[in-house]
Amino acid sequence: MTQTIAPRVRTLVLLLLTAACALLAGAGPAAAHAALTGSDPREGAVVDKAPAQVSLTFSESVSMDDDSLRVLDPKGKRVDSGKPSGTGGTTYSVKLHAGLPDGTYTVTYQVVSADSHPVSGAYTFSVGAPSETSVTVAGQGAGGGFVGGLYGVGRYVSYAGFAVLVGGAAFVLVCWPGGSGVRVVQRFVVSGWLALTAATLLLLLLRGSYTGSGKVADVFDLGLLGEVLQTKSGAALVSRLLLLAAAALFIAVLFGAYDKREDEERRDLAFGLAVGGSVVAAGLAATWAMSEHASVGLQAGLAMPVDVVHLIAVATWLGGLTALLVALYRGPADTPVPALAVRRFSRVAFGSVIALVATGTYQSWRQLGSWTAFTDTRYGQLLLVKIGLVAVLVGVAYFSRRWTAQLAEATPAVTGAARGAAKAAGTTAGKASAKAAERGSAKAAGKTAGSGSAKDSAEGKGSAKAKVAEKGSAEEKGSAKGGSGSSQRAAQLARQRAAVDAARQKRQRDADPNRFGLRRSVLAEAGIAVVLLVVTTVLTQTEPGRTEEEAKAAGTSAAADSAPATGAVTLDMPFDTGSQNGKGVVRVELDPARVGANDLHLYVERPDGTAFDIPEVKVALTQKAKDIGPLPVAPDHITTGHWSASGVQIPMAGDWEVAVTVRTSDIDQVTISKNAQIG
Repeated sequence: MTQTIAPRVRTLVLLLLTAACALLAGAGPAAAHAALTGSDPREGAVVDKAPAQVSLTFSESVSMDDDSLRVLDPKGKRVDSGKPSGTGGTTYSVKLHAGLPDGTYTVTYQVVSADSHPVSGAYTFSVGAPSETSVTVAGQGAGGGFVGGLYGVGRYVSYAGFAVLVGGAAFVLVCWPGGSGVRVVQRFVVSGWLALTAATLLLLLLRGSYTGSGKVADVFDLGLLGEVLQTKSGAALVSRLLLLAAAALFIAVLFGAYDKREDEERRDLAFGLAVGGSVVAAGLAATWAMSEHASVGLQAGLAMPVDVVHLIAVATWLGGLTALLVALYRGPADTPVPALAVRRFSRVAFGSVIALVATGTYQSWRQLGSWTAFTDTRYGQLLLVKIGLVAVLVGVAYFSRRWTAQLAEATPAVTGAARGAAKAAGTTAGKASAKAAERGSAKAAGKTAGSGSAKDSAEGKGSAKAKVAEKGSAEEKGSAKGGSGSSQRAAQLARQRAAVDAARQKRQRDADPNRFGLRRSVLAEAGIAVVLLVVTTVLTQTEPGRTEEEAKAAGTSAAADSAPATGAVTLDMPFDTGSQNGKGVVRVELDPARVGANDLHLYVERPDGTAFDIPEVKVALTQKAKDIGPLPVAPDHITTGHWSASGVQIPMAGDWEVAVTVRTSDIDQVTISKNAQIG
């Protein structure tokens, strides 16, 4: 039966790697997590006069440098001046040169969202009338190219390394303490540490180029690296490296002092390792939670610890599962995984699944915001795939629990048999060596004595006695040499016999149908876990559904803004300031009542309909739903009872409050208002 296992394993591994590579290839560059939700001037707008500045509004806060926001004239020359600055909340602006000529202008932006992902884009607006422009806005987006692809690989490797490190160590410490002395398990956990450390260093070097120019040469720019260290993402990566140094000490103790202790001493050390390991694992998980999705948006203070629990649960489940798979397939025959360890891991995995469901439900609500986002956004679609994979994984784990229940407790007896065979082989070799040496010494002694007496009685000379002694010494050396060769041969045969016995013991162990079934189900679990880990990593690089829907809504609003207006809006508002001749009617006309420039005409009439002048009149526009305004308007007096203002800018469509302040004397005034639909 074992002869058919290896081909099946190789086939399944190849299939899993192929699926993982397909997902990696289709992932593409990281999607932007901050969306452009508004601009002034808006995209495609034609304004009568050149604006004093350009403002952009994003769905979340972003970080900018001196070149993050640029405005180019039709010839491609920059017309912005000064550094971009925040004007409140998520709106950022840059000033423009005065006296810009008519034509089409291009606005380009490249910023870093609060959850560490680069965002870039461009749009155009025109002054006076549209014109031809030499500026091309198409091209590589932020986070793409070779550097972006390499950065993406680093993210995948870092998540995988974290899962292997945390899950493998938890499997040894909680489920199988005896595994601390198994070489293949030690290599597995250490490989997770090495992968996470190497990936973190790579991400730190690539970060500046990834969020900036995208050039390979900038990877080794020390000045750019210094700027990265001052950002939230850079601080998170440096903190991760420091925590990995503590993790290295934990691994050294786990596979060193802990492995060499007896059972009683192990229990005391295990508590300290559990506390220290939990702190390090939580710290490593926090370096992701504090710099990515969980750190921005709704309820960030609650979302970050929830994300830490989610990441640790994923690592404990998937990393421990892979450690179990490695131990089952690559573990030595004399140290099989006991059924008790498998049952313990089954309970740990069940607890991890409960934590995943609870934290995942909260994260889904927070990132999606609506049921329709499950099907209408890429984030929601990927989340559905992840939920399906988790369901399949739980189903396969159920069969693993059944095989675990049927696995005999007597499997550790194989360990004693193998060790007994090795001990017997060593004892046989030792006895053979001693026996051969004894025969050689006896033979040498006999020959020496016989030769010496014959010569003494025949010749009676001292020179003959010396020759006999010399000859006996030579024979003794030859016999001793022959005895040493026999012992080496016996030891070699004993080692060969021990290897054959160990192979036979392994075949007998693997032939157990319960263990064979467990190995197959765990292999299937690990395969699904690989794909699940890939999908999870892609999710962290995908724009959340809530943000994507906000961007779509903003795009719909912009499209509505660009629609032609239906006509002017007229508002009649009676007023009474309480003084003599303080009563009348204010008529406000907005033409064409759309987003952009409008003409405002204001008429003041007495109750009988005759026009009359008043000392002062002021107008203010406010959109309370978007917290915009009040935007003041100071109309000019044209003739008796008539005031006018041209080029009144209304930044977006919606329900606007038009407030008019009327002053009829030095101390008598009143403010009246009505709503108007701008669209």
